[in-house]
Amino acid sequence: MLNTLRVKFSERFRISLESLPGHIQSKAVKKMAIFVDNPYYPSLKTHKFHGRYRGSLAYSVDHDYRIIFIFLDRDTVLYLDIGTHDIYK
Repeated sequence: MLNTLRVKFSERFRISLESLPGHIQSKAVKKMAIFVDNPYYPSLKTHKFHGRYRGSLAYSVDHDYRIIFIFLDRDTVLYLDIGTHDIYK
């Protein structure tokens, strides 16, 4: 049986999450629950980044919104930001 991941939140992530519409926040919380059990669950569409966010990964909250994160170690991730594709710029 797999251990669930520990998730830490950057200040930027907290601020970005709080500024999102309530229905997106709700979707994000549901996806976070899936993520801690399996960060590569197919519906999350977890993928690596290149360029500015090289070394980080992201997963889908919905068609427009993504959560960007990094692994701090095997069991811990740090959520860096959440938002639309504009956060990639």
